Amino acid sequence: MSASPTSRSELFAKAFDELEVGERFATGPRVISDADVTAFAELSGDHHPLHVDDAWAADGPFGRRIAHGMLVLSRAAGEIPFDPRRVRALRRVRDAVFKRPVFPGEAIHSEGRIEDCRPVDDDAGLVACLLDVRNADGKLVARATLELVWAR
Repeated sequence: MSASPTSRSELFAKAFDELEVGERFATGPRVISDADVTAFAELSGDHHPLHVDDAWAADGPFGRRIAHGMLVLSRAAGEIPFDPRRVRALRRVRDAVFKRPVFPGEAIHSEGRIEDCRPVDDDAGLVACLLDVRNADGKLVARATLELVWAR
């Protein structure tokens, strides 16, 4: 089991049979901008005032607007440098939990580890990665398991 994070690009370029359960990875910080929140609202159709209306959100539970949970999770997964020759597809997102709000202008980063690897056939395997998304203070904001189709 690997105790320290493997280079992101190195891990996601490995052949399926070289992967080890317990291997860890981490991404660098990425700011969730106001423009990201606005664009995600347009793309997703989720215009809940908690995300898009400053005045409404000021009286809400967080005192200001927050980023969409799915934006945070999507952005975190997007920072992982999946090698397209190895990682063929994101098959499933399991057990997504949103623990804390992320505010526009706040940076997030991810820490992850391989939880499971199992062959499907001669050409591919399934790799489950637990993904913890954290804010700049290191507090957990979201967690999910990403199931990846990995070329063998």
